[in-house]
This record gives sequence, structure tokens and C-alpha cells, in this order.
Amino acid sequence: MILAFASLLAVYSCASSDMPEQNVQPSLSPITEIEQPSPDPRVGLSGGLFDYDEAIWNLNLISATPPPEDFLGSWATDLAFKDNYIIQGSYNGFIVWDMTNPADPEVVVDFLCPASQSDVSVYENLLFVSGEGLGGRLDCGTEGVSETVSEERLRGIRIFDISDIENPEYISNVQTCRGSHTHSVLKDPNDDENVYVYISGSAPVRPEDELPGCSSAFPDEDPESALFRIEVIKVPLDNPEEAAIANSPRIFEGLTAPPTHGPAPEELAAIERAREEGRFVANYDGSPRVVNNRLAQAFLQQIVEERGGEGEPTEADSSALRDQVDEMYGEFMEERLAARGRGEDVGPNQCHDITLFPEVGLAGGACEGYGLLLDITNPVNPTRIDAVADSNFAYWHSATFNNDGTTVLFTDEWGGGTQPKCRESDPYEWGANAIYAIGDDGKMDFQSYFKMPAPQTSAENCVAHNGSMIPVPDRDIMVQSWYQGGINVFDFTDPENPVEIAFHDRGPVNPDRIETGGSWSIYWYNGYLVSSEIARGLDILELVPSDFLTQNEIDAANTVVLEYKNAQGQPKYEWPTTYALAKAYTDQLERNRELNMQTIQMIRNGLSEAESADDSRKSRVLNEVAASLSNRASSSSNSDKVMELARIIRDLGSAS
Repeated sequence: MILAFASLLAVYSCASSDMPEQNVQPSLSPITEIEQPSPDPRVGLSGGLFDYDEAIWNLNLISATPPPEDFLGSWATDLAFKDNYIIQGSYNGFIVWDMTNPADPEVVVDFLCPASQSDVSVYENLLFVSGEGLGGRLDCGTEGVSETVSEERLRGIRIFDISDIENPEYISNVQTCRGSHTHSVLKDPNDDENVYVYISGSAPVRPEDELPGCSSAFPDEDPESALFRIEVIKVPLDNPEEAAIANSPRIFEGLTAPPTHGPAPEELAAIERAREEGRFVANYDGSPRVVNNRLAQAFLQQIVEERGGEGEPTEADSSALRDQVDEMYGEFMEERLAARGRGEDVGPNQCHDITLFPEVGLAGGACEGYGLLLDITNPVNPTRIDAVADSNFAYWHSATFNNDGTTVLFTDEWGGGTQPKCRESDPYEWGANAIYAIGDDGKMDFQSYFKMPAPQTSAENCVAHNGSMIPVPDRDIMVQSWYQGGINVFDFTDPENPVEIAFHDRGPVNPDRIETGGSWSIYWYNGYLVSSEIARGLDILELVPSDFLTQNEIDAANTVVLEYKNAQGQPKYEWPTTYALAKAYTDQLERNRELNMQTIQMIRNGLSEAESADDSRKSRVLNEVAASLSNRASSSSNSDKVMELARIIRDLGSAS
């Protein structure tokens, strides 16, 4: 067999580079040339909470498990992972699932501890859980908090000891002025004694009587204001009970109000119907807005009081409100925005999510009206490198980097996640992803938008939401949730031309009216795609080979093994030297037409022979293939990748 292989090498080595290939045709097509399903099977699915139609393409649904009884009816939220465990947040607390058998994940903890929204993260033996709403209690009680000011209220971060993960111990909390809507855990590569938690709190500032030092004044009035800052909590690993706020960096300075877009076509039609029905419609910030009935009644009562009247509003009062509604609504909104630290020409004062990528020293801040790029090489004092705004974006929600930190993707949670924003008439650029290249100077350069392309109904909340990179080597592939738009996988290796390559979707939770449901988040973890289904529990899926993704690429991705993973803590994937990695690179060189097919076939034949050979033959075959590749690298349109493949094959030979 060695002689046959050596002959193949000799033939290739002596062949002229311009000789035609003989009877060797590519088996893989460029992903931009592969047809998508038509008609799209996601369109028109019938619905129901646990009785629904579903559509799946290039994925395998391994399991779909309903939540435990105490969590049924409560919104499931974000996910974290440790060893073989999945930790799923919920407005009722958190659930720990054992995924040792992904076909039948087992609930080992259903920890009742209500809070909004219980985002979760882990590091070693610590679990962090966010709390922002007014009803969360320090003691995890289910009765809530009714008082305006209360010593029982929890707004901030809870810390649990999960040394025994099936018996979490609540050990501490850190209270913040605006609570923790989300948080991000940062392990500084240069600090083995502490872990840092970045807090994003978007609620109004709590009263100083409840938490001393909390001020809602603008920073020019009070330098200690709780507005226009994030919190960085330092957690000593040997004594996490001493966790405390280490800094409150003001990363938003100098930003002005971002550009915005108006209502979508269906919203404009609904506004006109409301106007015809006699509802009050105000023009605010350049767009018409329907005044809800409760606020309209308050405006009417104000008009009655201003004229010194009593009792129910009259027709004349209604007529007066129609004349004054723009002014009254504008004053109402200004007061409301001022209470949240926003003003007419003021930029964001808080982030929704901050994705930390410590291996490259960067963070992506999705900060309401802006996308920020942060330098986190000093974890206690992050600084802003760049900021981008976009009139097509309504609410910058989350960020994801590619594996080398040269591209960042931001999501737009237009409608807050509870509205149907994937209808056929909704603009493609609204409620989508925006993809930016990151230059050597740290500036972000817009490349393209990407949105889940299947139109959804008006009964399905749908918009871009949380996801993660999948470690397919040398490709930028992401899995993402779209609430009731389901989940999908797309390739943005070419950031100007993202391509959908897989999906899973169900019909609406309630086909008759909108009820919040769908995938809150989905993340790749050790070979599986795990989705937190808001109303239906937990889904576990896996990739299957397709025209877009080979089995070799999937196998190479699955050689990456993580000990833990957090939603907003991005790891840098590294691939061990394996035959799967070499085969994956070979497939990619064929798909992208970066080597001729004679060379591709030579590589595959060599790898196949080496896998079944004894050590001495294995080493010789692999070294010969590596040498031939190195000699031919300059003739490839991707010489760097060919040289990397040659190195991998040479290392495989050295390990023999």
C-alpha cells in the first residue's frame, strides 16, 4: 500500500499545475450555492403549549423535556453549564438538570427563589443569580415584597455555593442600586485569586432609604449617581462572602441619543384602526403612539381637575385632550425617561448584556441604543474603545464575538422580546443581527444584517435573542434563539454574506393570541445545542451532517470540551490535533475551491491509510503528505490554511 501511495505522491509532484484534473469532481459545494428549503416548512405551523407542529432541518432534536411542576407557567430564562449539568434560570428561581443522558435529562434541583429574571452564571464552586424586580426577597420567599421601601428586597446578585451542585447553599448577595437584569462573569487570566462580575441593571434607581447611596440625579448634579454606569463586583474565591462592588465605571460618557426608526407597517395600520375607533393617538418623537386606556383616563382626570370640575370627564374634556394629547404625552414621557436617566439628547445609561472575552481582552456591550467595544485588560476598570449606533436597531440586546475577536455580532431585541416582530411585513433589518468587523484600531465597521428568514404569525413573539458560537474550526458558525421564531444556525465566516444552515421551530404557544414563549437562549456545550424554552422546558439538539456542514467538521467541533460555560462569558475555542481536524480542514479547502481535487484526494487517501497503519507506516505516510502540502501551499488561494493543515498532519505523524 505504501508503494501505491508513494506513486500517487510522485504522480502529483510531477504533474504540471495547469494540467486538467481527470475524473475527480468536487463533492462539496460552496455554501452560497446550496439551495434553502422551499417552501419554508416553518411557515404556517399549528400551535399549542404541548401539542404543536414543528419543523426541523439539518438538526436532530434529542429531547424536549417539560419543566418541573413548580416552574410550569413561570418563564424560563438563561442558561449556564458546569460539568454534566445545565443550570436554567427562571422567574421562579433556577433548575439544575443532569444531562449525562441528553435523551432524558433529569431534574436534580428545582430551587424556588423568585426574582426577575434569574440569569445564571457559574465559576468553579460558585453560582451567581441575577435579581432586578421589586418582588425578589433576600430570603428567597415566594410571598414577594409589597412595600415601596423594604429591608427584605433583593435587587442585585445572589451567590450560591455549589460544591455539591445537587444541594446549592445560598451564601451571600451583593445589592446594587438598579438591581441586576443580567450579569457577566470575568475570570482574568492574570488573577487566580478573584473572579469579577459585571452587573447590568436597567430598572429605576431604588430609594436611598432602601439602599443608602443610591441617587437618581444626573451625574452633573450628583457625581455618585447610580445612572450612566455599570457595577464591577470583585469576588474573592477563597472567601466569596466578602464579594463587594469594586468599581462603577462610567463607560457611557459623551454618547448622545441614538437614531431611531418609527413603527412597522402593521403597527401603523393598528394605529390607524385605533384612531378610527376613537382612541387617543399622540405624536411623539416623530411617530404616532396609541395612548393606552389607563393613561388616557389619567390625562382626562387631569383636565377635569385643571378646570376645577368633579366627577366623570365630559365630551368637552375628551375634545380638549385631543387638542392637548401631544403635549401631555410628551411631558409624561420626559418625566418617565428622566426617572430612568434618559433625556432628549442623552445616550444610554446602562447595558442590557456585556459579553466578556478575556482571552482577547475585549467585551461587547449591548447597551440599549448603542453597541460598545470595551477594553477589559484591567477587569476592574473597563474602558470604551468604540461605540456604534444604527437607526435600524431599536434595542441593542447582546453581543457575540467570533473566535479570534475580529468580528462582533450584536442583536436587536426590538419590541422587548414579547412582541411579534418577525411578521412578513416587518423589515428584515429590524429585530435582526448586525455584524461588524473589528479593525486593528479597534473601530467597528458594519458588514451586514442577518435575520431568521421565515415569517412568523402575529401570535408569536419573535426577535433576535441569545446564542453562541459553535466551535467548527476556521468557520464562524453561530446558533441563536428567536423566541417563538425557534432556533437557527448560520454561517457568517464571510461577514458580508451570512447564510442560514439549520433550524428548528414550533407552532405558537397559543395560536389565538400572543403569549410569551419560545427559545430564550440556545448555546453549544460539549457537542450539544441546549435551548431554554420559556414555556415548554428544555430542548437538547445536535448538528447532523448536511451540504453545509460535514461530519468531519462536526467531529472536529466535538473535540472541544469545556468544564463550564456562561451566557455572557465567551471562551476561546482551541482544537486538539486529531484526524477529525485534518479532515475538516480538507473538506473546507474543497468546499471553498482552494485546492484542486487531485490534491484533495491525495490528502484523503493519505489520512485514510495512516489511520489504519502501524506507527512506523503512519508516521511516514503523514510526513509525506505534509511535505507535499507544504510544497504546494503557494499555489493555493488560501496558502495559510494549507500550511496549517500541513502542520496538523505533521503533528499527527510526530505523535505516532
